[in-house]
Amino acid sequence: MSEIEASLYALQWNNSMSVAVITIISYEYILQFEKEVKFVWERQWSVMTCLYLAVRYFGILIAMFSACWGGQIYIPEAVSYGTFLFMQWGTSVYSCLTKVILIWRLYALYQSKPILYVLLGLFIPIVALYIAVDVFLWSRPSAISIQEIIIAPSIKYCTAFFHTGPMPAIYTSIPVICYDILLVVLAITILVKHMKERKELQMKPNTYIVLIVRYHVIYFVMNLAVQIFSAIMWADLSTAVMYVVLLFSDSVPFIIVPRLIIDIWETHANESCVHVSTTFEDCVCWTSPPPLEEHELEFRIDPDNLA
Repeated sequence: MSEIEASLYALQWNNSMSVAVITIISYEYILQFEKEVKFVWERQWSVMTCLYLAVRYFGILIAMFSACWGGQIYIPEAVSYGTFLFMQWGTSVYSCLTKVILIWRLYALYQSKPILYVLLGLFIPIVALYIAVDVFLWSRPSAISIQEIIIAPSIKYCTAFFHTGPMPAIYTSIPVICYDILLVVLAITILVKHMKERKELQMKPNTYIVLIVRYHVIYFVMNLAVQIFSAIMWADLSTAVMYVVLLFSDSVPFIIVPRLIIDIWETHANESCVHVSTTFEDCVCWTSPPPLEEHELEFRIDPDNLA
């Protein structure tokens, strides 16, 4: 096809994906708004509440900017470049926020400050890596540039052109993936230990421990997909594949992360709690009393918990 036809084809894909992202994000917000009022605005705020609000509304902001950028709404080239940088840097900030949530959950599971300090210590280089990637890959005109495409006097849009192959993005994603693997391994380890203890007592695993570890695995799969898609964006993809990748990257993370937080709150609200620890008040009804006391307490409250 001719250059004009190719540009028009890309614009059609862009606008279709933009409408899809706006629809998905808006629909998700409407679905979760009642729960948000109940579990956020009508209760005392905590660390996890602040993290939820950050990923919820900052994520919506990034998603809407991403949906409107590139053709859905005409943005002059100079403004478009600044908007593009905001989207990329904002995505990195959002990824860091999701990791902070995972770190806080692990601290709540382990109830161990040394683990918290180790995870935060390892997290600092990850933040530095995100900054380096945003500076050297996404912010340099020699690596990526924004150009205005004019199809007709009334039909024009800005798009990004990648001038570097995928290898730098792949190399820089490896430490991030390794850190995500560490987080999910720690979560699975505490679950395995917990299930062994419960098996010895002939009891079912704690619902919240299983739920949180399951969500850690979902986070890991999602973050892995985002890292892979971010890397292959630098490859020479077809128009259709590129916009399908963008549809995932511009919607799924901003839906899953806040939803998983609020789902745990909802589960917690619908269960009868034996005891709530201060650290874990945001995400789970769980403490670590001696096994015999825990067994006796849960047996008296809910005999059905016995296997």
